[in-house]
Amino acid sequence: MLKVGILGGGQLGRMLLQAAANYQVETHVMENDDECPAAHLCRYFIKGNIRDFDDVYNFGKSLDALTIEIENVNIDALEKLESEGVKIYPKPSVLRIIKNKVYQKQYYLENGIPTSEFAVLQSLKEIHQWEQLLPAVQKLAEGGYDGRGVQIIDDLSSSHLGFDAHSVLEKKIKIKKEVAAIIAVDQDGKTALYPPVEMVFNKDLNLLDYQLCPADIPQNVLWKVEAVSLAVVRNFKSPGLFAVELFVDQNDDVFVNETAPRVHNSGHHTIEAHYSSQFDMLWRIILGHPLGNTKYILPSVMVNVIGSDGHSGEPKYEGLNEVLKIDNAFVHIYGKHQTKPGRKMGHITVLSNEKQDLIHKANKIKQLLSVVSAS
Repeated sequence: MLKVGILGGGQLGRMLLQAAANYQVETHVMENDDECPAAHLCRYFIKGNIRDFDDVYNFGKSLDALTIEIENVNIDALEKLESEGVKIYPKPSVLRIIKNKVYQKQYYLENGIPTSEFAVLQSLKEIHQWEQLLPAVQKLAEGGYDGRGVQIIDDLSSSHLGFDAHSVLEKKIKIKKEVAAIIAVDQDGKTALYPPVEMVFNKDLNLLDYQLCPADIPQNVLWKVEAVSLAVVRNFKSPGLFAVELFVDQNDDVFVNETAPRVHNSGHHTIEAHYSSQFDMLWRIILGHPLGNTKYILPSVMVNVIGSDGHSGEPKYEGLNEVLKIDNAFVHIYGKHQTKPGRKMGHITVLSNEKQDLIHKANKIKQLLSVVSAS
């Protein structure tokens, strides 16, 4: 039986472990919080810092394989483990590129992958040298996550809002739609694509509000999305599961925004809506099984459940029973012990053949359900 470790114990690790129950695999998790969402679902839990070399190396040296649920891990330790025969999904070489927003953008440029025009900055004052890129989005090279580490710079008068750090300044694209595509790559380099999803964002939090699958895009745009996404992962030359986030502009041209080297929020709907979920698919890749069927069973909408403004502490899910009465609604509560404004606390997937029914139910869920503090 393969011994497989997961670096990170959040909701992604939790859902990976739920899918692992269907396979013959010994699961290990490392996280610095022994009450994290994944802690009680794995075979073995180790408390440790996923960013610390010694913790990661000591965790992985007795395992057959490792995967991640977040990019901010110690890559030096993973490279040493890889040199000693531990399989890493995806390879550390890929994580080095993706972990750093600057390296990521340079990777797209070097491989002829369409992405927005950009400049690399070392300090805040350098924005003045790139006025031609404004309005733009500035992203910290490392450390940003879930909408943090991102700042919109509309013009030079708002440049003081930016980061005085190593970062990338990306020219804003006039976006018609934002889509995401998940691609599986097995150990032989074979690929399987999930139907792209259409993402609708909460502009205040810069977090996903809800998403629809399949994306409502013309056939020619679908082909571009698939071709560009495949080009991104093909050049990584690594097995794994990847989520490619893309912009579709007013001319129906497609540009890569970012790539995630792991299971991803944009694939949560696949648990109920697809024959093989993104979590099932990653286990198939790690265990050397054939790739699963990525087709959808029914169209779906996925709604993030996030902590309400002004509430921190032990969570209380108001309206949950009403949501559970909705036909074909599947509720996932992540088991986090503390809520805070904007924190992902769960998600809900709804299945229906009718797009308007999906949108209606997504809005109904958002009105019914709120995560507040219990006291």
